[in-house]
Amino acid sequence: MEITISDRALKRIDEIRTEQNVPEDAFLKVGVESGGCSGLTYNLDFASDVTPEPNDHVLELDNLKVLVDMRSFLYLAGTELDYTDGLEGLGFHFSNPNASRTCSCGESFSV
Repeated sequence: MEITISDRALKRIDEIRTEQNVPEDAFLKVGVESGGCSGLTYNLDFASDVTPEPNDHVLELDNLKVLVDMRSFLYLAGTELDYTDGLEGLGFHFSNPNASRTCSCGESFSV
């Protein structure tokens, strides 16, 4: 099971990349870190000076390269990253089938 990114999220990522002058060869790093009110938090960041490790997952979607380290991938397999600017809240949202509990803001989870 791979990680998927909705068309809305891809569009917003591209807009951010343009706004911040992120090099086209930069990776979007998607990860999981300890923290948050539910124990784990999602992390999104651009990185242009990174070399994927042998066990990392690299996805190429349109003109975007996505890098997920193996530890994070264990938590994120099957997850969809979406973006919304509607009434349910502005920003990126993770739909993670592995999460047994999420906080009310949707930025942290536990398994």
